[in-house]
Amino acid sequence: MRIFAQNLSVKRGEQLIFSDVSFELAPKESLTVSGPNGVGKSTLLRALAGLLPIESGTFEIKTDDPEPRPNSEYCHYIGHKNAMKAELTVFENLSFWQSNMAQEGAGSDTSLSPEEAAELLGLSHTLDLPFGFLSQGQRRRIALAKLFVSYRPVWLLDEPTAALDKASSDRFAQMTNTYLEEGGIVIAATHVPLGFKEVKQLEMTPPPIQEEYF
Repeated sequence: MRIFAQNLSVKRGEQLIFSDVSFELAPKESLTVSGPNGVGKSTLLRALAGLLPIESGTFEIKTDDPEPRPNSEYCHYIGHKNAMKAELTVFENLSFWQSNMAQEGAGSDTSLSPEEAAELLGLSHTLDLPFGFLSQGQRRRIALAKLFVSYRPVWLLDEPTAALDKASSDRFAQMTNTYLEEGGIVIAATHVPLGFKEVKQLEMTPPPIQEEYF
């Protein structure tokens, strides 16, 4: 598997958010996307995940699969929001995501059970608690546990360590590096070093000022 992004641009309405973004990634490689607030880091990840249309350029995930899949089915996307139901238990939330993503994704038998994923993040004791009862840091760790209950070869992570303390951030970096060593690909928007291996850098800048006509 290889990822190719060439001269990508994305608009929101009539506003050009970014333009001419290009990169290539192979298995075991990660890319950190940096730049000032509002430059389009989150928009880029959402576009790669298939949640926003790409205005111009190409984004390809090339694989050996006999039947091609949409790019989104190869990707795990973790955004700013944790995408969990507050009234459901941690176990119920993780079970939902495991079932939902297994139905439509490029999964494998390397996925963990909800119990195993919670244990990996050090939160086995929360499985029977409503998600809304957890602290902000615990909620983020459970959101990251989604990455492990349904395997995808590409992770798209938007500020993945937000709300995590140093110990939890270090733990997640170790888990991500194991995933990379096993052939995964990671693209992460971040303001802070994440400790990932084989990292490439993409510094995003504001697009050229567009002329306005009245």
